[in-house]
Amino acid sequence: MGLFKKKRHDKIEYENLGVKESLIEMKDLSEQIVDLSYSALLFDSNDIAGQVLELEERLDRLLYNVRVGALLAARNREDAEKLTGILQVASAAEAIGDASMQLMRIFDENVEFRPFAHSFLRNGDEKICAIRVIPGSDIIDRQISELGIESETGARIIAIKRRSRWIYDIEPERRIKENDVLITRGVQDGLRELAAYAKGEVKWGRYQR
Repeated sequence: MGLFKKKRHDKIEYENLGVKESLIEMKDLSEQIVDLSYSALLFDSNDIAGQVLELEERLDRLLYNVRVGALLAARNREDAEKLTGILQVASAAEAIGDASMQLMRIFDENVEFRPFAHSFLRNGDEKICAIRVIPGSDIIDRQISELGIESETGARIIAIKRRSRWIYDIEPERRIKENDVLITRGVQDGLRELAAYAKGEVKWGRYQR
């Protein structure tokens, strides 16, 4: 069954989440969707593409939440005018999700383009690569926040493949496990540095001040 033939939620219900909280989540999700979209193409992964669609559905729900919340908050014309900026920001975040969803349609097409998707991604300043955490690495069983990976290497973990399971919710307190495959984004030097740590070639903190 194609990704776009799967049943999507027909009815969106209002969540009492709050406009501010909804906007913050939309901003975070829109960034994650872009990363995962590129990862899906680069690794030709239906699993990651499916997650992009799930996150896009969540963006739809949050946009609805912001719109209803704004309507409830507007008491007069002046309030409504002030809230238009919030609605524009929410719509922009949701548009990113829509664009990524359309990009994922390539996974439902039987075309020769897919195997060559990496060719138009590899020329960018930032790269996306998969790094396996080898037994013996001293980053194993340590929290991402404790390691400060992004600040130390410039590489950002955008997803983790743990055995047959994908983890997309990369929270600071999440621990890295042995044999995890880290889907990372960053400049080439930073990715090489993180790979050296993950392979146990360099002890974490060796170059830290």
